[in-house]
Parts: sequence; structure tokens; C-alpha cells
Amino acid sequence: MRGSIAVGAVFVGVLASHASARYGFGRQATPREIAGWDIDVSPDGSGLPAGRGSVREGAAIYAEKCAACHGGKGDGGPMDQLAGGFGTIFDAKPHKTVGSFWPYATTLFDFVRRAMPLDAPQSLTPDQVYAVSAYVLFLNRIVPEDAVLDATTLPKIEMPNRAGFTSEYGPATGAPKP
Repeated sequence: MRGSIAVGAVFVGVLASHASARYGFGRQATPREIAGWDIDVSPDGSGLPAGRGSVREGAAIYAEKCAACHGGKGDGGPMDQLAGGFGTIFDAKPHKTVGSFWPYATTLFDFVRRAMPLDAPQSLTPDQVYAVSAYVLFLNRIVPEDAVLDATTLPKIEMPNRAGFTSEYGPATGAPKP
């Protein structure tokens, strides 16, 4: 994924430089600007930053920054339900939540880090993202109440619907399969 972002950034930079010359606006992205968005996390944990967060810490952060949209216990609000839906994945109308549908715990970290909270994306520190991820996984009965997540423990979590997906990633390499 990281390589594709870099290639995409170069492509955007080339387009911007052409737009600048052709239309008189735009500019090429700087390496620092590109680095600010090169934050993807692969299923095997490649790209996870240093940091750690506990379920207890995550509960407080979630209450402050997430509950208004996702409900006090991840049960949904104006935005998506995050917890529950267990055993519904093959129903005519499955409840697709983090716990019932998502294949990787690292996807949760990546999404929260990149896009949440909705009114201030990328405003959470790595410790806060680990903590919120721990709390959401706890709400889904995937980790225990005393869980602490970091770059080593998060990728080892086996999500309930992991077998429901096929991966392009080879084991522990992060590289696409040949």
C-alpha cells in the first residue's frame, strides 16, 4: 500500500505541475505534505506507529469524541453501529459492524487514525487511536477489559470474520501475493 501511495502522490504531483503550467493554478506536493498522508497501515501491521492504549483509556476518549455519533456503547447513533451484529453476517440484512464484519483489527486503527473523529480527522495521537481501537474491540467482545494495544499486539488479534475475506497480502510480508 505504501508504494501505491507514493506512486499516487508522484502522479498527483505531475498532474499539479501540468495544471499549474496549463491553467495557472496548483503546485506539486512537497515531500513533507506527502509524508503527512502516507499513514496507511497494512493487515500485517506494517505502518503502525509507536504508542499504546488501553481499553480503560479508550472508554474515556470514546465517550468524549465518538459516542455522539456512534452511540454510548457502539450501538449506533446518527452514524454507523460499531458493535454487535454477531451471527448476522449471512442474514439477508446483516449488521456489518467492526466485530461482525471487519477482517483485520489493523483496519480499525487505520480508519480511526485517518478519518476520525468526523469533525477533526487525523487529530488523535497514536496513543489515543490505540486506546479507542482497544475500546471498540472490547465492545465487540474481541479483547478483554484489561487489554493494552500497541504495534505488536494489535496485528495479532484474530477478528471473528477473518475467514470471510481473501487477502492480497502474503503472510507477514505486507507485499502483494505474486
